[in-house]
Amino acid sequence: MTTPDQDLDDGTHRQLTTLAGWRGFVQEAPAPPELLAERDWNQLSDHDRLTYDERRLNYHAYLLVVATPTIRQVITEGRRLTYLNRNAHSGRSGLILSGAARTGKTTALTQLGKTLDVIHRGRRPQASGDIPTVYITVPPAATAKMIAIEFARFLGLPAAPRANITDIIEAVCGVCIDARTALMAVDEIHNLALATRTGAEASDMLKYFSERIPATFVYAGIDVERAGLLAGTRGEQIAGRFSMIRTEAFAPGEHWTGLIAVLEDSLRLHRHHPDTLTSLGDYLHRRTSGMIGSLLRLIRGAAVQAVLDGTERITRRSLDSIQIDIAAQTAAGRGPRRPRQPASRQTAPIP
Repeated sequence: MTTPDQDLDDGTHRQLTTLAGWRGFVQEAPAPPELLAERDWNQLSDHDRLTYDERRLNYHAYLLVVATPTIRQVITEGRRLTYLNRNAHSGRSGLILSGAARTGKTTALTQLGKTLDVIHRGRRPQASGDIPTVYITVPPAATAKMIAIEFARFLGLPAAPRANITDIIEAVCGVCIDARTALMAVDEIHNLALATRTGAEASDMLKYFSERIPATFVYAGIDVERAGLLAGTRGEQIAGRFSMIRTEAFAPGEHWTGLIAVLEDSLRLHRHHPDTLTSLGDYLHRRTSGMIGSLLRLIRGAAVQAVLDGTERITRRSLDSIQIDIAAQTAAGRGPRRPRQPASRQTAPIP
């Protein structure tokens, strides 16, 4: 089981679009490193301090995956669909996650896959060869063959560019059926352009896989409605089978403050003052426009910097020094947006 203090130079476990990488992701459970007492911290040798700081740096780079209202909704709906589809012979229902960039679509999709994987392993602990979840990202300007090859690549099947597409399809379907695959997670679905011939064929390929493989298909993409995925005859077929969950920016208020509080409680800094970040809730919203991706980048960056420069705390000044994504920086310059309030009761870390 991987932990934050392990060597992060080997990025294999982060390649979620391979079976080995996905299994590493499912098994990892980053545990917060112990924060030493002041006396013990001051007495560390140079070597021990370097090791101690490295563990905290790695931990802050991971920080927490927070069970936001959207993630809870996606996991609940995804689990429901897998039960509904379990004995369906045709017309299986699917789910689409759609929203602006930085609103947590990929995180929600991968957490759904991880949850289903863990549940499956608990139900069938001896079936080590099962592959409960398959996760791919749609390449830009994807063709039908490119989609098939992405599935094959995840499963570790040979799929040379000149390989016969029929053979690839048969191999993918055979492995998924034998390995009891229950979830086919397809990210970056906005890369499918149904208005083009190749995009339409790629969409048909996904539909064919959904008919052959007894699994639940979940798509995630940026503003799927505007990307044209639901337009035309093919779009009508997708709309008739899939439900949709919108991922949105957080509005200022209780949920936003709760999210910040969870992140602040997770920090492992020696001189950070409690409630500093929650008291800066309005500032953080202006900086990030309520986008969880931008917030995580800002807080993670500030925590890493606090260890590197020895200040061991996050302040308004240190946050000002952290550069985040251009979209958030631009939005902060013209004032925050006022998104809808997420419909949920609570925010908590995912264990």
